[in-house]
Amino acid sequence: MNKAVQIRKVRAGDEQALAYVQTESWKAAFKKIVPADLLSKCTQLERATAMYKRLLAEQKGNGYMLELDGKPHCIAWWDAARDADMAGFAELICIHSLKAGWHQGYGSLMMQQILADVKSAGYAKILLWVFDSNVRAIKFYEAHGFVASGRKQSALGAVEEMYIKEL
Repeated sequence: MNKAVQIRKVRAGDEQALAYVQTESWKAAFKKIVPADLLSKCTQLERATAMYKRLLAEQKGNGYMLELDGKPHCIAWWDAARDADMAGFAELICIHSLKAGWHQGYGSLMMQQILADVKSAGYAKILLWVFDSNVRAIKFYEAHGFVASGRKQSALGAVEEMYIKEL
């Protein structure tokens, strides 16, 4: 990591950068997991930009952006767990980075920021959903102390598993 790294909270005006990082990350990470037609629909830049614009306008959740030399590279978003039966848990809704920076420690820096933020917000537990065939992501989450819960669900033509972590 020999680039200038900055992690900051997202703000109005970041929606295009958030959408770009998410859609490019999805294209690289999910091309062998999510059926091509669904992946194409989910990675439409305009659709993702509109979603982030709405989230920012509603101040929904807690979004972060990691910049390398002032350019967006990694994003993350967390909030209270969306599943009603997981009350008391925070949920890491997404963490995405551009493929060019994979395996260089930037995702770990972002994860440290998110876990510290979640803990300071008063949560003792966090969950996330990951495609059960996304071995690279599972190794990343396990390296950060997440464990498989055994709970699975269908999503985007694939299967996700819930991982949890005590803080």
